[in-house]
Amino acid sequence: MDSGYQDPPPALLSRIVRRLMLWFYKTRGWKATGAPPADRRCVVIAAPHTSNWDFVNLLGLTADLGIKVHFMGKQSLFRWPMRRFMLDMGGVPIDRSARHNTVELMAAEFKRRKEFMLVIAPEGTRSAVGQWRTGFYHIARAAGVPLVIGMMDYGKKTGGLGPAIWPTGDFRADMAKVVEFYRNTTPRHPDRAITDFETLMGADSRD
Repeated sequence: MDSGYQDPPPALLSRIVRRLMLWFYKTRGWKATGAPPADRRCVVIAAPHTSNWDFVNLLGLTADLGIKVHFMGKQSLFRWPMRRFMLDMGGVPIDRSARHNTVELMAAEFKRRKEFMLVIAPEGTRSAVGQWRTGFYHIARAAGVPLVIGMMDYGKKTGGLGPAIWPTGDFRADMAKVVEFYRNTTPRHPDRAITDFETLMGADSRD
């Protein structure tokens, strides 16, 4: 059972930077689509992820939808003087140097929070990749939470949240539903986005 943990109020500097990012977002003419998921404990699939602008747009779109999301980051990013800012932005530090299982760590994080929407980019990088990493899927399975499809369509300047999918353990079947949703989505840099969806659906490792 979760403890109902909630993030502390953001610091003044974090609020200022957040407002600046939201201003940039609003000046670019984007529009949020979809609705907040019924279950506020979920893994949000952030794809395709090809640009640094994705973070600014994510911040704006989630603000328009009235939700707060979190993301994982390597522990070195949470050192002083950036620690408080990273936490205020929704960051969750991960110690990659120690022998910790990220799936287990995130499952425990879900357990201690009443609301926790964890955004994960399956590509793991903004550069071109051949297939998705599947840690997001295993985290959702271990935590017993749904996958929620998140998207940003740079062609239409729309983004938000799509349907929730409960992972069944059949990775290929579950990913077929996800892939279908992304087929008509235009990323910021199409040449960096995954195009071989058969490779994506055939991958099943604990990266």
